[in-house]
Amino acid sequence: MSDKERLKQIILELSYEKRKVILASGRESDFYFDGKQTTLHAEGGLLVGKLFFEAVKDVPDVQAVGGITLGADPIATATSIAAFLAGHPLHAFIIRKEPKGHGTGQWLEGRKNLPPGTKVIIVEDVVTTGGSSMKAVRRAEEEGLEVLGIVALVDREEGGRENIEKEGYWLKAIFTKSEVLA
Repeated sequence: MSDKERLKQIILELSYEKRKVILASGRESDFYFDGKQTTLHAEGGLLVGKLFFEAVKDVPDVQAVGGITLGADPIATATSIAAFLAGHPLHAFIIRKEPKGHGTGQWLEGRKNLPPGTKVIIVEDVVTTGGSSMKAVRRAEEEGLEVLGIVALVDREEGGRENIEKEGYWLKAIFTKSEVLA
């Protein structure tokens, strides 16, 4: 079984739920992908790191991966570790939802690894409309980083790709909803 096939199994076992929920976008849905159940699972996290690294390793000049806490945290860390083990170091970073309330008051964790102009890829667990992804892009750019694109574990296929592309960025998804549920 390939790493991707095994990760799909883990997503179906741990992250996919058929029930009514309200998504971060405010939309109501009759199914849910709780990506953190997979990305925080020992084997799931390992596979996420490997497959996200595969998705970004050939992007010219990429230097770091990260996104908005909490969904991006285990993905960025796993990808950074997989990249280092493959001899292609990529730093991880975390974007806070609000600036740190004490000390330096910073929005970005991992700042010392990210000089201005660092070329980065935003990582996400699930993309629906692309709103959270674009929030991460804007914050990263306000912090002086150059965003190359976005990689998500699952694209729910509800307009996120189109919205992200309208803003001038690309989206790579490890899985689409259709692939997971096929």
